[in-house]
Parts: sequence; structure tokens; C-alpha cells
Amino acid sequence: MQLQHKECWYVLFVNTNQEEKVKEILQRTMGEEYKFIVPTRELRERKDGQWRNVKRRLFPGYVLIKGIMNVDVYYKLKKTPGIIKLLRSEDEVLTVDERELRVLKILIDNEDNNIGISKLYKQNDNIRITAGPLVGLEGQILKVDSRKGRAKVNLSFMNEERVVELGVELVDKI
Repeated sequence: MQLQHKECWYVLFVNTNQEEKVKEILQRTMGEEYKFIVPTRELRERKDGQWRNVKRRLFPGYVLIKGIMNVDVYYKLKKTPGIIKLLRSEDEVLTVDERELRVLKILIDNEDNNIGISKLYKQNDNIRITAGPLVGLEGQILKVDSRKGRAKVNLSFMNEERVVELGVELVDKI
């Protein structure tokens, strides 16, 4: 197995609904030289007739880690409760691709790693986000729930297509 000996972003697959707990354990045990994030997104939800903004995990079951990966760190991560595995191919640990770091940078440039509500254009099924923290990203709308102000959008992340539910304000093309 090949490991990177430079600082990179990696993805941990963890037990769903344990993301924050795993993040806290790792922050205590791994030290200051590593950064851990659990990206969230902001959505509008109606409860008891009132609209509220709520935060939900962007990638349920995943924690992102930035640091240097070596054999000791790899086995320390494997022994951490709640972690299922470090994403890897057959012969190497996968790092977050440079193209995808653009999306990640949007997430980590704000203090709470939260994606707010975005505005987007709908053109056929391909969209371009026109406002909000994901401005400029492109994807494909799979489903729009205008009553809830959400859209399920297909984005490329970690060399795979990921379906992400985003809070949106739809803007008609002029």
C-alpha cells in the first residue's frame, strides 16, 4: 500500500450519525497538525407551520481529514472507534483531487463548515449555481422540491457522482 508523505485531504468512511463523535475523538487523539471537518448544508424546513433554517450533514457517513498520512497514522485511524475505513483504491489511500478541492475550499473557508442556501438557474436539467457559497459550481438537478425550497443535485466529488440535497432559491432565466 502506498501512502502520501505530504499534507493532503483524505476521506474517512464512518458510522452514519457518528460523524461529529468521530471528529471529536480524532481531534483529541491526533493533535493540532491534523484538521477534521464534517461538512453541513443549510436547508429550510417547515415545522408546525413555521419555516426554519436547519443544518444537515452534506455527506452522511464521511469525515474529511487534512494532514500527512503515514503508516502510523493509518493504523491509528483504523483503531479509532466509529471509523469503518479510509477511502482507498487497491494499492493506495485516495486523496481529494485538485478539482474537488475547489468545492472543499468553499466548505472550509467559513468557520462552521456549513453551506448556506444558494440560488441557481434551471436550464434543462443542468444547473449553474449563481449565488451563495457554491457560486460557479455546475451539476445536474435530479429533483426539485419547490415547496421545501430544496433540490437534489448531482455533483462530482472524490471521482464519483454524489447526490447532494441543497437549500435553493430558484431563479428563472431572463
